[in-house]
Amino acid sequence: MIKNQRDAVLFGLAAVLLWSTVATAFKLALAELRPVQLVFYASLFSWLFLGLFLLVTGRMAEVLPCLKRNPQIYLKLGLINPFLYYLILFQAYDLLPAQQAQALNYTWAIMLSLLAVPFLGQRLRRQDIIALILAYFGVLVICTRGDLTQLEFDSPLGVALAIASTLLWALYWIFNTRNQDPPVVGLFICFSISLPLIALTLSWQQAWLIPSLQALGLALYVGLFEMGITFVLWLMAMKKAENTAAVSNLIFISPFLSLIFIQQFLGEEIHQATLLGLVLIILGLLVQRLKKRPA
Repeated sequence: MIKNQRDAVLFGLAAVLLWSTVATAFKLALAELRPVQLVFYASLFSWLFLGLFLLVTGRMAEVLPCLKRNPQIYLKLGLINPFLYYLILFQAYDLLPAQQAQALNYTWAIMLSLLAVPFLGQRLRRQDIIALILAYFGVLVICTRGDLTQLEFDSPLGVALAIASTLLWALYWIFNTRNQDPPVVGLFICFSISLPLIALTLSWQQAWLIPSLQALGLALYVGLFEMGITFVLWLMAMKKAENTAAVSNLIFISPFLSLIFIQQFLGEEIHQATLLGLVLIILGLLVQRLKKRPA
């Protein structure tokens, strides 16, 4: 693919803008659907989009060979994403204000650096430890709404689930480091494995229903713009980028844009503690990205 930084930035900005809307979409959809129902319908729409994308690009024939080559890896990946990850994430959104849940979700990169120590044999650098302290202090500020003396959370279970979702997402990317298959092909396989598991969970919880058109539209939005189209846009941005760091840094715009959408469409009052905590989390992520200067 021909490199073009301008196109890469445009693709990246489009992905960031769409990702910024999904926290709002989650809460609106969860007003109509239970978490497991939203996971099923959103995953179904994403699976259909990814399948169509592979058919149009002539890559559908790669699916079975990739699955046969790495069945154990895909079983683990498919169990995590979208099945367990989104079940837990949507349950967290169901229990917490959107501004809290979306901010906590951004700590997954810090969790990734922690899990890389036992799973990938990496060492924690000094900046990783500083990043960890900044990010999780930011989490504490957000969850207590700035009242650190009381340590009272809106929903302790919601906070635990939100942090558990970052653990699962970090594990997904760690297991994915051993997978050299094309990203969209791999994601389609993961969704193909997850969908039957989600369907079984729906049956177990006796949660099958025919959703309203509004609920179906919201699930379609989540499926396309959280799980499907946005992933392809971000992948295109990375492939076209002449400077990948400049494009990847666009992601830091997303949580602040997300707060604007949350305030405008959900009517949540954005607390100063949320902004302060989010700044601390983003600062931690930036510190984590610092590279060691050459001697």
